[in-house]
Amino acid sequence: ETDTREIVPTVDELKDDMKILSAMGVKLLRTYNTNQFDQARNLLEAIKQLKEENPSFEMYAMLGTWIECEGAWTHSRNHTAGNVENNTAEIHTAVEMAKTYPDIVKIIAVGNEAMVHWAANYYVTPKVILKWVDYLQNLKITGGIPKDIWITSSDNFASWGGGDISYHTEELTALIKAVDFVSLHTYPFHDTHYNPSFWAVPSNEKHLSDIEKINAAMLRARDYAIMQYQNTVDYISGLGIEKPIHIGETGWATIASSSYGATGSHATDEYKEKLYYDYMREWTNNAGMSCFYFEAFDEQWKDQGNALGSENHFGLINLKGQAKYALWDLVDKGVFDGLTRNGVPISKTYNGDKKALMNDVKAPPLMSEIGLLEIVTVNQNRKVGQKVTEQTYVIVNDSLIPSKTNNISYPSAKLKLNSWEGTCGIELSSNSTIEVLTGAGNWWGCALEIQTGGIGENLSDFANGCLNFDMKGTTKSAFKVGFQTGTFSGGNLVENYVTFGPTKAYTITENWQSYSLPISELNKGANLEDVTGLLYIMGETGFDGKQIYFKNIYYSKEL
Repeated sequence: ETDTREIVPTVDELKDDMKILSAMGVKLLRTYNTNQFDQARNLLEAIKQLKEENPSFEMYAMLGTWIECEGAWTHSRNHTAGNVENNTAEIHTAVEMAKTYPDIVKIIAVGNEAMVHWAANYYVTPKVILKWVDYLQNLKITGGIPKDIWITSSDNFASWGGGDISYHTEELTALIKAVDFVSLHTYPFHDTHYNPSFWAVPSNEKHLSDIEKINAAMLRARDYAIMQYQNTVDYISGLGIEKPIHIGETGWATIASSSYGATGSHATDEYKEKLYYDYMREWTNNAGMSCFYFEAFDEQWKDQGNALGSENHFGLINLKGQAKYALWDLVDKGVFDGLTRNGVPISKTYNGDKKALMNDVKAPPLMSEIGLLEIVTVNQNRKVGQKVTEQTYVIVNDSLIPSKTNNISYPSAKLKLNSWEGTCGIELSSNSTIEVLTGAGNWWGCALEIQTGGIGENLSDFANGCLNFDMKGTTKSAFKVGFQTGTFSGGNLVENYVTFGPTKAYTITENWQSYSLPISELNKGANLEDVTGLLYIMGETGFDGKQIYFKNIYYSKEL
């Protein structure tokens, strides 16, 4: 229940949790690392003791090893090489655990979301994972670990080939051949904000009641997960490879303070979590697949600085020992009778009052409302990549309207208001104002990103010009404002910015002020032929969850 991973559950605490999970019918658990923290070691010891106390007790583990790149969490990251010290220790500890607990450890996963490109601080290319998969497979042959242990890597569906073609490499093909099965992660929950077209209420459902809209949206969420799974199946089979695929992680949060909650996609509540849980269990059971559902219990360390952050609320049981709506039926059946968590019997959230629960349930936004997460006014006569030759490049501005005579232009494609990993809120209001609800967690950031599959806008003619905007806000945080060039996945992302804050040269006030930031001052090595984030805002220090507002955003060629 602590907000740091440094303090891990005790063996006795984990024994209580194992009894709860066993009562639910769970027989296989996933962990995330072996050497960095003692949680996995305590878990294995807890299961061992329960088996000694009751020989009929049955529980197994899939050990995750934390794999990261050379220079992870620094500015000198090398994604093509691994952090030798960390990765070696993680793997060797997993081997030791597999030998010590051979009747419990059944799977070793090399890396947890270690290949997905949005894990920009630490991701590795597949060859780094393959090195350790081959190492473990050879140990099975030589008797270094039990020969019946399965070896895999747990990663996002895109990392396994089910998404962007940038992942489709010979390295990945070799890895797919080497693992015993594919452990695939799918999170429609997150895409309610990042790719909301499947989530928003379409026009042909506008007439439905709110509960009917919700039920339809959750079916689409299930189908969205199935689509990501099927895309991965199709890619792997297209390589001529037959490989079992299981769901290594999926889940649905019940609380969020930003992009997934009341100010965003309306995705979070216990009713939606139950529907998703039931739908996914039904699908994977019928398909004969394992499904690691994230997660059994709420945690606080995932988003330490923000108690209401969605990452802290994916559990089926909250920190008070209350079963969320997805498990109310098990409480009614007496499944948890006699069991406690931290000495507290398992009860129901909302005191079992479904009417009170439903008061916190919101229908998904209409498709027309989701449109406020995009800027859709574009220059249809220019393709992205072609140089912007006009004098003024307008993102949002009610007075700067392009015409044939005024030398003003709009972007070459739609701009997406993207809150990175749901760390803050960002939306376009009806009066053409960008509203940012800053994060209060470990970090936060967002951007207006051009939607062209990774190709940026060519603003090379603006090198001696300015980024202009009006801004006001209530935040006391220090934060960066600027633009981005390149992409994470391409390994060439550059953040170009100045910092605003109470002790900085640039400050924000609660009244509108106009700013003209010279591109030369923002520039940190930008390739202006590849501007992918036309405006980006990122927290630096003192995160407080307050507001920032922007309007009249445009680029000009002159200072």
